[in-house]
Amino acid sequence: MKKLLTVLLIVLGVIFVLLLTKDFIIKASVEKGVELVTGLRIRIGSLSVGIFKPVAHIKNFRLLNPSDFPDKTMIDIPEIYVNYDLPAIIKGKIHLPEVRFALKEMTVVKNSKGELNLDSLKSIQAQKKSEPAGAKGPAKLPDIKIDLFKLNIGKVVFKDYSKGSEPSVKEFNINLDETYTNIDNPYTLANLIVVKALMKTSIAALTNFDLKGLQGAVGGALSGAKEVVSTAADKAQKAAKQATDTLKDVLKNPFGSKE
Repeated sequence: MKKLLTVLLIVLGVIFVLLLTKDFIIKASVEKGVELVTGLRIRIGSLSVGIFKPVAHIKNFRLLNPSDFPDKTMIDIPEIYVNYDLPAIIKGKIHLPEVRFALKEMTVVKNSKGELNLDSLKSIQAQKKSEPAGAKGPAKLPDIKIDLFKLNIGKVVFKDYSKGSEPSVKEFNINLDETYTNIDNPYTLANLIVVKALMKTSIAALTNFDLKGLQGAVGGALSGAKEVVSTAADKAQKAAKQATDTLKDVLKNPFGSKE
């Protein structure tokens, strides 16, 4: 009986320690995984993972620039929501039914040497070399499957330090809110964010950045987005029509129907 009680206490102790440290362990794993995909360091303010509900919340995610760029942060995402498939993860497959990025700001920087911070991303480098994602390199990229990816982008800032110590600055309010489906490659995810951030700006023209080539690399994800956005537009159009019809009825009979 004493042995059984001792074993039970040990098991409960292990569970208690895991509950206390799980967020720290997962946070470290996420940081390593993102750094493997991007080639850049990141900072995470906090990460919380549900025990009974397969949902994770990441707060204050920042992708950092290389050390030879004057601005510290490339991408600032105050909130990331992840719905994960635990049974699949236990089997070694990263399956995420839904992911949401609330991206506040992306800062594109051209340093004094004329180098662009975007070119430091591994996914951009692979695209330029026309290499399949994860085909080369010392570490294999993790397999991933995202069923639904919701991307919101607020603002993109371009800073050019190539003409002096004080940069010329241009700001672009993107206000993008789109949904994409069936993303099965970490590089595709990274490049998709860059493409959607730059498409409504003149940054590609100002820096000779190959945006068209990058668009071609994520063409499948972009075509999927058009279908989702089109569906959302149809719903909005129907809602607007219903509102217009209702307004017409009210104007015709402002005091209601007479019995």
